[in-house]
Amino acid sequence: VQLQASGGGLVQPGGSLRLSCVVSGFNLASDYHAIAWFRRAPGKERKGVSCVSSIRANPVYLDSLKGRFTISRDNAKNTVYLQMNNLEPEDTAVYYCAADLVGGCWPTKYWGQGTQVTVSS
Repeated sequence: VQLQASGGGLVQPGGSLRLSCVVSGFNLASDYHAIAWFRRAPGKERKGVSCVSSIRANPVYLDSLKGRFTISRDNAKNTVYLQMNNLEPEDTAVYYCAADLVGGCWPTKYWGQGTQVTVSS
């Protein structure tokens, strides 16, 4: 399994970014799995941001996101996205996608390389 994360960058407060996680080694449409986005802010512990899995009908989100982030997937591209809107300086972090071939959130077996998101004016 390999996960390739991308899409980070520098954005002003209130802006938007979409992160992508290209998955290889299993099929989002047909294989039993869980896949999630995590983030690690400077000096802080890693936190789960959003997760989808084969055993959950609905995505899971970090409570503090207040509906600003949306996880989605394109099965044809075997890619998972994290749409981040109304970004705040507190969202500055390295964002990672992670996955496992068991169904529960939050998966930690396979990791992408991380993509930096910086929210600053």
